[in-house]
Amino acid sequence: MTDTRIRRFREEDWNEVVALEERAYAASGLSEGREALRSRHRASPSTCFVLEHAGGLGGYLLALPYPLFRCPDLSVAEDGAVPEGDQGSNLHTHDLVIAERARGRGLARRMQRHLEETGQAARYRTLSLVAVRGSEALWSRLGYRARPEIVLPASYGTEAVYMAKPLEPAAAGRPQQHR
Repeated sequence: MTDTRIRRFREEDWNEVVALEERAYAASGLSEGREALRSRHRASPSTCFVLEHAGGLGGYLLALPYPLFRCPDLSVAEDGAVPEGDQGSNLHTHDLVIAERARGRGLARRMQRHLEETGQAARYRTLSLVAVRGSEALWSRLGYRARPEIVLPASYGTEAVYMAKPLEPAAAGRPQQHR
């Protein structure tokens, strides 16, 4: 996959990211819009990435520090302040979308692995996310455990499930992979 790389966001990525997010979530009522997406990125640009694949944008991942067992409300943009709690211990995957043309190639897994390496290097202890549209089984296979007792904002709908997984510390002396 030499024509694939993960990198940080650039200003020129936003139109494609917003269009991709709309295609992924509008039909289910979960689309947030440009300003909310950008606010998540502004909260933690070092943990948000785009996927370049086959000469174009193949996907994106937005993650930000958020207290464990809490998550952003889809109906509200981030105001820049992380909610009260243990901000330094949990990295929340807010959104991971792979473009239709790039699906089925293991790229979501690759982006998730990149986020795990980034989180380990920054000494986060857990990763979390909200599984929507029946994706709980996929995330379970990647090591996340459902936490159905966590009450989510209504903006996620009734089928969403909060999930979390421990993040192993980076091994001392192990070289970090760069993409």
